[in-house]
Amino acid sequence: MRNVVIHDPTLRDGQHAVRHQLGATALRRYAEAADAARIPVVEVGHGNGLGASSLQVGRAAVTDDVMLSTVREALRHSRMGVFMLPGWGTSDDLRRAIGHGADVFRIGVHATETSLAERHLGVLRDAGVEAHCVLMMSHMASPAELAAQAAQAVGYGAQAVGIMDSAGHFLPPDVTARIGAIVAAVDTPVIFHGHDNLGMAVANSVAAAQAGASIIDGCARGFGAGAGNTQLEVLVPVLERSGFATGIDLYALLDAADLAERELMPAPPVTESMSIVSGLAGVFSGFKHRVLDLSTRAGVDPRDVFFELGRRQAIAGQEDLIVDVVAELSARQRVAEPVGIQQ
Repeated sequence: MRNVVIHDPTLRDGQHAVRHQLGATALRRYAEAADAARIPVVEVGHGNGLGASSLQVGRAAVTDDVMLSTVREALRHSRMGVFMLPGWGTSDDLRRAIGHGADVFRIGVHATETSLAERHLGVLRDAGVEAHCVLMMSHMASPAELAAQAAQAVGYGAQAVGIMDSAGHFLPPDVTARIGAIVAAVDTPVIFHGHDNLGMAVANSVAAAQAGASIIDGCARGFGAGAGNTQLEVLVPVLERSGFATGIDLYALLDAADLAERELMPAPPVTESMSIVSGLAGVFSGFKHRVLDLSTRAGVDPRDVFFELGRRQAIAGQEDLIVDVVAELSARQRVAEPVGIQQ
């Protein structure tokens, strides 16, 4: 059996589903359960990563310092991971996380903008800590483009590189082609992080492992924005049955998932209509609430908004584009309405 390292971003990516309101008690309780299951890496933070707590994307219930110190104290076997998006977090945020004992650092960038990670990967390289780079919204780039971007990240000092299916858009052949191209281009571990908008996250993750990815992400009960992430307690046994060793205790993993459902989330994520549409359109599912709100007020079909955003290749951080699209669709709708017969 080939080894696969599981990363668990339940306490980071899952924050999106509860508007970043996980408190210290919830963080500690889940971290202890994940540690008991021997999950190799437990990631923690604001949903958008280090330094992102703000009015624009949501204030976290507790500070980065509290999150990091709480989870660090709870982990005896698992390593602690953190995530940062350049522009939200800074080099100082990375240094504070190093001071809190974080073990694994991920820098996330848009699929074609690896150069934005150069400075931060350099800081991590100089500090001697484990640094990864993940390419987000990866459906917007071809396998060859992703391979070139991944190789560039390795040149900057990334010790693992990979892709996030941020919109849950991929089918297994899409994943196979992209992971295969990256594996051929670099000599570092390759990462895959799936979302479940089309119900394919576990299948896509297995396809990634079969194509050579050796780091796979999953969240308890799929806890995450929209349709959620790859469901961890399903992913692990499916990988094991497919010939990949994870080293995770299944019963303790199931206990951690049950705890997560009871204590972290109002309800597990489901693949509902808007999540399916956002996956088909290739649009970040975190746009859902904003799209529904503006569409309802303007009287336009939110599905049309998602497909138009997809046509324009909208990415996270471009929420203002939703306003423009809704306004344009509303104007078109008014023009198309038949003119009444005048008496």
